[in-house]
Amino acid sequence: MTDYTPTHVGSVTKYVMVESFEITPADLAARGYEISKGVMIKETCFGLVLNGKEEEVDRIVTELRKIDPGHIFVKDRGFPPGDARRCRANLGGARPGYNGLEFEMSILPYVSHGLEVLNSKDEKSVPSPEDPLEHPLLDIHKLKKLIDAQES
Repeated sequence: MTDYTPTHVGSVTKYVMVESFEITPADLAARGYEISKGVMIKETCFGLVLNGKEEEVDRIVTELRKIDPGHIFVKDRGFPPGDARRCRANLGGARPGYNGLEFEMSILPYVSHGLEVLNSKDEKSVPSPEDPLEHPLLDIHKLKKLIDAQES
């Protein structure tokens, strides 16, 4: 087992993921470069990877999210970019966790839509928990008949 001494002690790494037709990872990167102070910024297909002192990374994240709060998402990453334990260049393929990230990216449009509905001025578009259901619940006996019909 090799001894690993982290080179980024005291730093944090975060993903900034963009789900938008208006903002691209390149747009985020350009803005990030304008306001970064010693934070490493890596542009990816889904957004950015930021690595640096926690206060600086958080400051940049706050500024980037102002661009489009309903379509920019942030996630902690456990390893800095290029870390030999996680870098795909060293592992020979997609890095561990990439498939999970790919799945998360596929559901972000739904989260964005939900945020847009919640933030809309039309309060009627958001049903309150007290509202009765628009459609009555399926009767249990009818459900059983449907299941039995599928089995035969």
